[in-house]
Amino acid sequence: MLSANLDSPLVEPLRAILLIATGPRPLLSEELAKIDGVSKAFIYGSFAARSVGRDGPAPHDIDLMVVGRPEVEAVYAACARVERAVGRPVNPTIMSEAEYAEPSGFLQSVREGPVLAVVGDAP
Repeated sequence: MLSANLDSPLVEPLRAILLIATGPRPLLSEELAKIDGVSKAFIYGSFAARSVGRDGPAPHDIDLMVVGRPEVEAVYAACARVERAVGRPVNPTIMSEAEYAEPSGFLQSVREGPVLAVVGDAP
């Protein structure tokens, strides 16, 4: 049986690296699950691209699409909590189902790029 040596000086730095690199998705999922009216949410942009192995500079922030009719303040508060935990800005874009269904250049580029599902299915 193996177990971590929690007294090791490597534990905290490794935990911090993992939280920054992989933490936003599960943390956002947990936070947004508490908010009524979120039908779908996903990470897009450079963070999603690097997470699936696309080359490019390290992401400076996390772009989050939230679809539904949630309380806007609750979404921003949830993003702020995740932002503090992972040390990167979380930038939500909130759209109703109808707005999300409308054709636009912005949404086309989001749908064509990699995404990481947070709540519900990815587009």
